[in-house]
Amino acid sequence: MSRQEDLKLLHEYTQSPSLIRHMLAVEAALRAYARNFGEDADKWATVGLLHDFDYERWPDPPDHPLQGAEILKQRGYPEDVIYAIKSHADYLIDCPRVSRLDKTLYACDELCGFIVACALMRPDRLEGMTPTSVRKKMKQLSFAAAVNRDDITRGAADLGVDLTEHIAFVIAALQPIAAELDLVPKSGG
Repeated sequence: MSRQEDLKLLHEYTQSPSLIRHMLAVEAALRAYARNFGEDADKWATVGLLHDFDYERWPDPPDHPLQGAEILKQRGYPEDVIYAIKSHADYLIDCPRVSRLDKTLYACDELCGFIVACALMRPDRLEGMTPTSVRKKMKQLSFAAAVNRDDITRGAADLGVDLTEHIAFVIAALQPIAAELDLVPKSGG
């Protein structure tokens, strides 16, 4: 499938600008990790872009991601793409995270949301953001309270990467698409 087909599917099922931006962020993080690991960057990007495309219509477990998985199957997406998307849901015990792709999606999903939340609080947004500042915000449980910090730390550990390095990597992956994420630095004045 092409990115244009992926985007068409995403927009068919998702209207929320913030949810779309989240999926774009996870797409960028997975594409960057795929390149880093020598994997298929387009396939990994598809997983990131479509991992929550069904969430707006079916937000309750296990409908999300199972409804989306069925749609992807009907549209001819590869089984490993569908499995990776299903594996990001902890409550699907019959879909453990096995492959590096599965683990990378899980490691990037909550972290992307958290980094975006942190960036929105900064005038410079993603520019100059450091892992230290993100980790400090992680300790502030009232900030972005819906983000599961345990998922972030467990995701990095399962992927076998240092959490600080993982945060830095994801920040760097998001910076080139700052405009798409609505994270352009606020100008002075």
